[in-house]
Amino acid sequence: MNIDIVITLSVLVLASVLFISGKVRSDMVAIGALIALMLFGILTPTEALSGFSSTVVIMMAGLFVVGGGIFQTGLAKLISGKLLQLAGTSETRLLIVIMLATGFMGTFISNTGTIAVMMPIVVSMAMSAGVNPARLLMPLAFASSMGGALTLIGTPPNLVIQDVLVAGGFEGLRFFSFTPIGLLALAVGIICMLFLRRWLPRQEDGLTQRSEARSTKAIAAEYRLGQNLYRVQVNADSPLCSKRLKELRLSERYHVNIIEVRRRMSMKNQFFKTIPQEVATSETELQEGDILYVHGAFEDVKVLAEDCGLMLLDHQAAEAALTTGDIGIAEVLLAPSSTLIHKRVAESGFREKFRLNILGIRRKDEVILHHLKDERMRYGDAMLVQGAWKDIALLAEETDVVVVGQPAEEARKVTLDHKAPIAAGIMLLMVGLLIIDVIPAVASVMICAVLMVLFGCLRSMEDAYKTMNWESIVLIGGMLPVSIAIEKTGAAGLLSNGLVDMLGSFGPHVMLAGIYALTSLLTLFISNTACAVLVAPIALASAVELGVSPYAFLFAVAIGASMCFAVPFSTPPNALVMSAGRYAFMDFVKVGLPLQVIVAVVMITVLPLFFPF
Repeated sequence: MNIDIVITLSVLVLASVLFISGKVRSDMVAIGALIALMLFGILTPTEALSGFSSTVVIMMAGLFVVGGGIFQTGLAKLISGKLLQLAGTSETRLLIVIMLATGFMGTFISNTGTIAVMMPIVVSMAMSAGVNPARLLMPLAFASSMGGALTLIGTPPNLVIQDVLVAGGFEGLRFFSFTPIGLLALAVGIICMLFLRRWLPRQEDGLTQRSEARSTKAIAAEYRLGQNLYRVQVNADSPLCSKRLKELRLSERYHVNIIEVRRRMSMKNQFFKTIPQEVATSETELQEGDILYVHGAFEDVKVLAEDCGLMLLDHQAAEAALTTGDIGIAEVLLAPSSTLIHKRVAESGFREKFRLNILGIRRKDEVILHHLKDERMRYGDAMLVQGAWKDIALLAEETDVVVVGQPAEEARKVTLDHKAPIAAGIMLLMVGLLIIDVIPAVASVMICAVLMVLFGCLRSMEDAYKTMNWESIVLIGGMLPVSIAIEKTGAAGLLSNGLVDMLGSFGPHVMLAGIYALTSLLTLFISNTACAVLVAPIALASAVELGVSPYAFLFAVAIGASMCFAVPFSTPPNALVMSAGRYAFMDFVKVGLPLQVIVAVVMITVLPLFFPF
């Protein structure tokens, strides 16, 4: 074994360990591997940077923009909402319709984006039907991954094996090459989930047929708002009179948050007749007689009242005071691509940009209620926000924030923007161009991405850039040249020869099973894209070594990389629903592991039938 192979495999192993550990961002790992291979002279600078000009990377960027246009015009919510109306209140029908609808959306849109659109609707439907959302959110995540196997553009691993096949001199795949396999996987998934759902969490205590139960009281109880919400009244001699909240910096001085102001309509009136509740913003000016709703620890609120001439009206206010027809509370999640991850709450801009107050953070089983302004937000955090419904709706339009805790009535309000028909036309144009295959697929996608911006489905190019998951793009761009190093140094041949020596004597069927098993195992620990990039060249070389058609082997890589259900952090959809569904790690093992094994057995059996050796 020469030194170049040792260096390449060492970099590959180290990258895999870092991917598995999760202590370093995956895009940084990819760039680090790229730099190492370039410094050791394995790759030239041109070869090292070739991944960023790859059709896979460019096509992914275009698909993010097209998907963003579909989301922002309301088209995706309209389509999914109409389909979900077919389900009624039966849990079985809900599960089937949700998985079918999600699988269909995943055909054209990234699985993370599909979850972002479907999750609020699924929570709403579950509450209306009196079903624990945890019974439906895990099937939702699994279906989004299965939907990615329906078309060429459904998920990055599909594009990766297309690139490997073309680079190896084989005929490329067509738009619907994956469809038969994807439909079978989706059918198997739905049937299996009908049996495996017995392991999903059952009905929660206190869950009723009324959707309002979780939308107000249940959510407030989960975050223990009643233990941290107090009312104080501004006295005439208070130094806070005629001062704006931004001037007072009360949160910094007393570690409390003024979330709402109620004001007399007339000083002659002996009763407090409130105007629609006013959410406290940095521009709110306090006046004599104002009643302030203060969120924080009792001792901190008491010190605030004593120092600032405020009358403490009671020791605990009702959670219901936080919601009216105009103002409410909602639970939100941060998507994997969110720019808010690792930012302090004080730097998030929730109050300044959206006029919303963050009342609490739920991190796994811990609820954080105090000193929130200094807390750094993490991927997977669930946050409780309060404000006007119209401002919560504005927050829901953000591409990196998923609103999951609105009342069912609000979650079902699907607004169809006047640009939605245009977005639908562009989406159909893209699909048509990809089907007829008269121009390169990457050109078809880029044309439609530009049309989304030109026709106003995205407000600006800045919005188009915000739709992109740059971590995924950099990850793929950085890891694709690693396959060049594997081929260039002979490492692919060495690994494929090892597989052939170990399994080749048992025939291509056993080799296929080995490649699928290797891919399925790796994707438990590293992203499906990185897994496909690493294994696809080895699968191709193994097929060539055996003298058989490589298509079944490459499809095994793409399907095995995408069908990962056994752990919660293996895919973004799994991670997103884990917090919303309040799943434990073992919930995924009990339901996802059997499903992953069953799908693997079915795929290993049928792939040679669709793509003969």
